[in-house]
Amino acid sequence: LARTLGELKERNIWIIGTSDDAPKTLYQVDLKGPVALVLGAEGAGMRQLTRKTCDELVSIPMHGAVESLNVSVASGVCLYEALRQRV
Repeated sequence: LARTLGELKERNIWIIGTSDDAPKTLYQVDLKGPVALVLGAEGAGMRQLTRKTCDELVSIPMHGAVESLNVSVASGVCLYEALRQRV
């Protein structure tokens, strides 16, 4: 995966990974350009090498009693935000 992410970076595709301890939220980054979203495994998250390969790490803000989202729901949230920014 890290090798593929490196090839995407060579093609000027911004690599954005999700992490619950990221300094920025999904809503604070620009998703209008060419981006690849990287979401970690449920529970374990991303491997360290994958995390280091990302250009930016973002979190998805949680409200109320929700602690985390499963990866399919997190993917939907990220893709919707990318679409929202582009329209």
